[in-house]
Amino acid sequence: MVSLFSGSRGPATGPHTPSKMITTSSPAPILKNSKTPNSAAGVKHRMEEMDLSLSPASSIADDADGQPSPRKKARVQFDEDVEMREIPYSNKVQNGSHGTTDKSAAVVREEVRRAIQRHVSGGDSEAYDRVKEIFATSPLRQDMNGMPPTNVPTHNTLKHHLMGLLSNVAALDRSCSGLVSAVLGSEWLGRDESYVKLYIRFLGNLAAAQGSYLASVLKMLTNYMGELPKRTGGLPGYPHVHPAEAYTRVHMALRHVMQLVPSGSGSLSPIISTQFPFDTDSAKANIAYTQNLVRVIRYAPELQADILALITEKLVKIDVQIQVDMEDLEDEEGEDVLHDISPEAVMFAEDLDDDDDDNASVMSDESVEEESRRLKSIKENILKLDGMIDTLFEYYSPPFTSGTLDDQENALDLLLSHFQTIILPTYRSRHSQFLLFHFSQCSPVLVDRFAATCVQLIFNKAQPAILRQSAAAYLASFVARGAHISSEVVRDVFDLLGTHLNTLRLDYEPSCRGPDLRRFGPFYSTAQALLYIFCFRWRDLTTAAIDGDTPEQIDDLEPEDIIFPPSIRDVLHKAILSKLNPLKVCSPAIVSQFARMSQHLNFIYVFTILETNKRLRMSTYRNLAALSDPRFSQVERETRAGDDLGYQLDAYFPFDPYQLPRSRRWLEGDYVNWRGIPGLDDRDDDDDSDEAESDEDEDDDLSDGTETDHE
Repeated sequence: MVSLFSGSRGPATGPHTPSKMITTSSPAPILKNSKTPNSAAGVKHRMEEMDLSLSPASSIADDADGQPSPRKKARVQFDEDVEMREIPYSNKVQNGSHGTTDKSAAVVREEVRRAIQRHVSGGDSEAYDRVKEIFATSPLRQDMNGMPPTNVPTHNTLKHHLMGLLSNVAALDRSCSGLVSAVLGSEWLGRDESYVKLYIRFLGNLAAAQGSYLASVLKMLTNYMGELPKRTGGLPGYPHVHPAEAYTRVHMALRHVMQLVPSGSGSLSPIISTQFPFDTDSAKANIAYTQNLVRVIRYAPELQADILALITEKLVKIDVQIQVDMEDLEDEEGEDVLHDISPEAVMFAEDLDDDDDDNASVMSDESVEEESRRLKSIKENILKLDGMIDTLFEYYSPPFTSGTLDDQENALDLLLSHFQTIILPTYRSRHSQFLLFHFSQCSPVLVDRFAATCVQLIFNKAQPAILRQSAAAYLASFVARGAHISSEVVRDVFDLLGTHLNTLRLDYEPSCRGPDLRRFGPFYSTAQALLYIFCFRWRDLTTAAIDGDTPEQIDDLEPEDIIFPPSIRDVLHKAILSKLNPLKVCSPAIVSQFARMSQHLNFIYVFTILETNKRLRMSTYRNLAALSDPRFSQVERETRAGDDLGYQLDAYFPFDPYQLPRSRRWLEGDYVNWRGIPGLDDRDDDDDSDEAESDEDEDDDLSDGTETDHE
């Protein structure tokens, strides 16, 4: 592969080179003159497209006055008969009455070569240590008086030594790891473009010539993808470098290394995983790292699956932690936490509040109550999650909005793979799955793809029962809440699940002595899915909808005029009246709402069964200790006298209202908002459902949450 940094590299010396050592012509500058950009955007674009190659007439060296050398350069020759004398190593040489000036590039290059050679041979490391010190000296370091150190190398000194290392990169074996570490740890992002280009050339050549340093180079670059260290881009004597431009320089370097070492992606994948910000790191660090990982996919598409899976795993982990923390808060307190976070706060990593230090100091203050620290942690995690998932919405959007059907299906395949391996097995995931909810509704074909995936999981007996039950919850929630899901799809899914429910009933009923969540879990999860769909989409299940009436027209009908097809009525009637008794095991909130609606719509009257269930103890049929998964058994709610909640399904429907302040914009128009029952919910009291009103608080869990949807 021909390097993008190709170009002639003839040696050159300055006018102060000792005459007995070498003679040659003046060197050419490393870079062509470029105009100063007029705006930050111009700088960013120029850096993104920067050509790192040099013209054939250029040399990698600059002499002190910056004058270009002639097109053809004299070859540097060392006469073996000339007496060589050792001179003291210094960054400066005497210049007569004018004091000192930087050594020429050729002199420094020869000194660097000798320093490396003597160090590698084990003879003398004094000069080697001086070269290492040049790169180890930070221009940001201050002495005890707050002043910069006096031994900070000049720009030309640093540049000439880097040129020397570039010329001798093949000699930098493992014995030179200390010097290489000093160079990789040196300040480079905040310097001028010519130095940055030279530094990137060095990284590429080092990684290509010395494979043992590849991991160190990649780790150094990925370390700059999170929150940049303070004062990065603000080196003394250099123009300020904006964080956006600094990130562009990092990607330019990483892209060049990956081009020279195509196999480097195998080393990069585990590095980007281990370098991901810790849970305790700021929201700014997490969002910036996520945004930069997505940029890596542009020039390393082979890492797309690994990178997106990594981000999804982090999303789910943060999402679950938020749900755990929010459960300890009162409802009003949790709402206040969300309302305190503005959408603008998570637009970009660099635009987040800059008072992190103040917050950190407050959090570390022992006088601050534990509650305040906990609220601060929750807000920080919400910022992380919102910014990271918003980045993924941005990344996935183009193929679904402007791509072909193949592009859309390929993108959905990636989302579905992450859904099945990461999201679906995780209990309490609250927001991560909305990537699928949104993009699956972009076309009827994609709706069918996601629904079919859930159906296959539900029917696949080789899958763990808990995953099959979770898939039923996802399918029911998707069909019930998806605004772009047609009435035909709602009826098809309902019929499919109803047929499955009837099959399970016939299989389980002969051996059933009473309700038992552990033994008959698939039956109860399917029954709850059907009840949930009925509560939200009953209008689409009526014969009027089949005949083409709109939901508004159906709402105008009298209850006695609302008719459901026999297949829908029969499957639920047989299940509810069976010995399996799903109304005892399904979530009380869903059962209560279904009871009120089915009575009003003349579908089925179940309050007699609910009264009987109040006197039924499921502990007769199953030991509480056997119910181990909190997703489908509220084990955390201890069973008290007269309380069977420990044996009941959790009201887990993963597409309940989306709460994150900024990324919720992607879901506008995607939701079926809760619509009250005409003639029932608009009355303060309902004499015909006194029994249901005793469960009013639980009923609110199903309906009230939807009313706060995206209003």
